[in-house]
Amino acid sequence: MIRCPECSAEIDVDEDEVEEGEILSCPECESELEVSQTHPVHLNLISDEDEDEEDEEAEHAENGDLLDEDDDDDVDDEEEEDEE
Repeated sequence: MIRCPECSAEIDVDEDEVEEGEILSCPECESELEVSQTHPVHLNLISDEDEDEEDEEAEHAENGDLLDEDDDDDVDDEEEEDEE
């Protein structure tokens, strides 16, 4: 029997029925748990903070790409002014 790392509730998980990386939900606290190992089964809590950080990193990457393009335009504008 495995226990939820968040609330210590017992979770009935069969080693042969889960795969590494699979996401399970605790029946008591409804926390999302990732199977990090199958023999024996180990579960890691997926916190909301982890998901928020991943979302923020994705936004920064997208915004960073846009900023790089804008910066290139500024350089081109400066070069054109120097030529005049």
